[in-house]
Amino acid sequence: MAKWEELSLEQQTEVTRQIEVIRRGVVEIVPEDELKQKIIKSVVNKKPLKVKLGVDPSAPDIHIGHTVVLHKLRQFQELGHTIQLIIGDFTGRIGDPTGKSETRKQLTEEDVLKNAQSYKEQFVKVLDPDKIDVYFNSEWLSPLNFADVVELSAKVTVARMLERDDFTKRYNSGQSISIHEFFYPLMQGYDSVALQSDIEIGGTDQKFNLLMGRTLQKEYGVQTQATVMLPLIEGLDGVKKMSKSLNNYIGINEEPSEIYGKSMSIPDELMVKYYELATDISLEALDKLKKGLESGEVHPRDAKMQLAHTFVRMYYGKEQADQAEERFKTVFQKRALPEDIPTIDISTEELDNGALRLINLLVLLKLQSSNGEARRSITQGAVRINEEKITDVNAVITPNDGDIVQVGKRKFAKISL
Repeated sequence: MAKWEELSLEQQTEVTRQIEVIRRGVVEIVPEDELKQKIIKSVVNKKPLKVKLGVDPSAPDIHIGHTVVLHKLRQFQELGHTIQLIIGDFTGRIGDPTGKSETRKQLTEEDVLKNAQSYKEQFVKVLDPDKIDVYFNSEWLSPLNFADVVELSAKVTVARMLERDDFTKRYNSGQSISIHEFFYPLMQGYDSVALQSDIEIGGTDQKFNLLMGRTLQKEYGVQTQATVMLPLIEGLDGVKKMSKSLNNYIGINEEPSEIYGKSMSIPDELMVKYYELATDISLEALDKLKKGLESGEVHPRDAKMQLAHTFVRMYYGKEQADQAEERFKTVFQKRALPEDIPTIDISTEELDNGALRLINLLVLLKLQSSNGEARRSITQGAVRINEEKITDVNAVITPNDGDIVQVGKRKFAKISL
């Protein structure tokens, strides 16, 4: 293997550049010296490294928090390396027990395949589709017979499994742990054996799973991968991990105006973290932004508007980003109604003597996805009709042609009878 001092100046410069890019926003690399050796070998032999990301399609939608690892993969692509994107159609039926206080519900094969297709469509909003090798881990896990599974399970002790915080807590509190949950880290680690991955990336909460890949590669006589761990990004509340269940997320498939508006509620102290981990900003531009915010030359509001514009531009293009920004300025800075309010037709058949419960009206106008969500918005004072706030969840409305219904700061609909 080539040593650092044996490299040409050009090769040393390239290795240094790649390591600098890879380190951006990273919490931990295990082991870092091994990663450097892999980069050296790649540069000398002009052979790309195989960089693995495994994802279980447990839900159909991706939010900004999910894109942190995708942006790191994009950086690997731009450095010339190959991405191994593993869709866990097999492991997804079990579900990752990481951070779970109880056994997860197993998904059906139909659910997994449907979500997997949705994931692939959303991933290419960040990744170059021409530089991804997509695999389904059922390709190598399904053919394993029972003897193979016993051999695999013999590679790791129960004591090692119980090193995991989530398993330890559940065991000590008397909560059940199903045997099949122990197989999750074994199976996803076996993915690295099957594909002989050079590097695997994931969030810090996945450290146990990522290191299991190294353990199994060693056991099966495969060269071990280096692991790159990225931080979890806090949601819009600024405290808890971004999560759809906590409603503190920005979905990359949401409407441009919704992405822009939600981005403007990101806490000031998290702006730089969002820029660094979840956008395509260059290292030079990021450094300039940091210095501008620290010196006061850049106003936090302006930086946040640029962040919101960047998010919409990445997922919908510059034209849509410009429109979302103008809409935000019109609605929030000028305190005016937007000009592009969608018109929703309501037929008289959907009314009872010309009237309708407000809860049902909000769902009918597609301003809310369910009666429960509509009820919460009303009680929180987020619903207005013709700019008049309504807080009565039992309110019955007689809609008129041209009425403007608003939920929160960003959702509007005009009624057409």
